[in-house]
Amino acid sequence: MSETIDSCVTSLYVHVPFCAQKCVYCAFYSEASSGELVNRYVAALVRELEMVAADLKPRTIFFGGGTPSLLNMRQWELVLKTMERLNLLGAEEFTVESNPATVSADKAKLMRDYGVNRVSMGVQSLDEELLDRLGRVHSRAMVFKSYDTLRAAGFDNINLDLMFAIPTQTMAVWQDTLNEAMAMGSEHLSSYEVIYEDDTPLFTQLKAGEFSVNEDLACDMYEELIRRATHGGFYQYEIANFARNQRGEAGVHGPPLQEGIPSLACKHNVNYWRGGSFYGLGPSATGYVRGVRSKNWSNTPLYCDQLEKGQRAIESSEELSPLRRAGETAAFGLRMNAGWPFADFERVTRHDLRRDWAEEMNQAVERGWAVRTEERFQLTHQGLRFADSAAELFLK
Repeated sequence: MSETIDSCVTSLYVHVPFCAQKCVYCAFYSEASSGELVNRYVAALVRELEMVAADLKPRTIFFGGGTPSLLNMRQWELVLKTMERLNLLGAEEFTVESNPATVSADKAKLMRDYGVNRVSMGVQSLDEELLDRLGRVHSRAMVFKSYDTLRAAGFDNINLDLMFAIPTQTMAVWQDTLNEAMAMGSEHLSSYEVIYEDDTPLFTQLKAGEFSVNEDLACDMYEELIRRATHGGFYQYEIANFARNQRGEAGVHGPPLQEGIPSLACKHNVNYWRGGSFYGLGPSATGYVRGVRSKNWSNTPLYCDQLEKGQRAIESSEELSPLRRAGETAAFGLRMNAGWPFADFERVTRHDLRRDWAEEMNQAVERGWAVRTEERFQLTHQGLRFADSAAELFLK
């Protein structure tokens, strides 16, 4: 997964910061779109792609946001033709995030023609009242229509993104959403508990006492998610991510899992969790290349200004010490159900988890958060619920 000093980076993330409107829970850098700024952004992105192309040979590409599918046909053509000219196409996995309200047959065909082979659709809920509560611009009908449009365009690897513990969401409504999502037959499922981030309207509403948080219900919903997903032929391979082990309804009968990872897991995200390098392009994007972490400006006009002057739009960068880098790799990797095989960790980081984190592993085991065998260290079912706290033990 990790690159040697003289090899090309094999993962590329591109942040598209535009949305039709800002959702009440969202703390990612994004903004309502305006035509001229989007055009300016696309031109700047083309320049940034040109600057890093010589050091890129993408095995995985991920366009996230924001809402990448919000870009119009002409803008997408410019981006994809640029990638073709720079020999950046042909990735094993090329994902584009989409909103069900911004999927069209023409756009889906264009993406498929240029090698996009995976779509992550931000469904969040299939309940109309909850979609409105979250500030989503799509309806439940749009979800099914867009899904059919993507299938008709030839996409055979689709992720559905759901949320649970939404204010006013009941267990019955969550079960209905899970049942309908399972019936759609996607290859991948991501599902996240609502997080109340500072500076979001949802956080302000919580502080104002407009609703309360029911932690017990949130835990029950998470357990229901795991039960239904497993029953539906998905394998949980990370706290919030589930994938089939082969395409089609018989995913549960697929080939043996490799290191506990199903074949249709998101390869791009697995690279993150396994400590691999990646370029991050676009406003606010972070990159991690050969031990140096960088972050672009979280300001689209400033991002464009920098690229128009012929320079990268990097706000900050820092070189991590080998020990700190290994600690972060340990922490991220523990989000995966398979945990860390000791041999793999040493191959990726040149550090021995058993030697450098023996005390921390013991603490996690004593708290019931983890188990340790001869071959690996991994979080328990309970530990995955407290993964952030467990991860902090390993950050040095």
